Amino acid sequence: MVMMGQTRALLVPSLSVLVKNEPDELIFETMVGQAVEDTLSALGESPKQAVYRHLKIVYGIDKEDIPNKIEAFASAIEQTFGSVAKLIEIKIIERLHSECEDFRFVPKTGELHFVEYIADLQNRLELKD
Repeated sequence: MVMMGQTRALLVPSLSVLVKNEPDELIFETMVGQAVEDTLSALGESPKQAVYRHLKIVYGIDKEDIPNKIEAFASAIEQTFGSVAKLIEIKIIERLHSECEDFRFVPKTGELHFVEYIADLQNRLELKD
């Protein structure tokens, strides 16, 4: 769980990464990057690498840039995976929620939108100082 102004431990499969006094932007980037990594890892190593290659070649999105290009990432996975993209987005949201359990998202339209969730999470992390 992430509490601002405290030492944070971001959980990574078989590894705990201690995040101490990092800027909120870096915490956000690390959380989102790791959530995407974990979600795509469920596909297997080769498919995960193929997705990252596809994102870079077709959409110009490097793996490291995903947290800062979340709208482009969402659009790219929706174009690539079609309706399955929603499942990928939900898994990313679930992973983020497990790291930031005190974050409560209330959709503006009554529907869950990936980009809106990520933007609200980023705003929440920035406002907690």
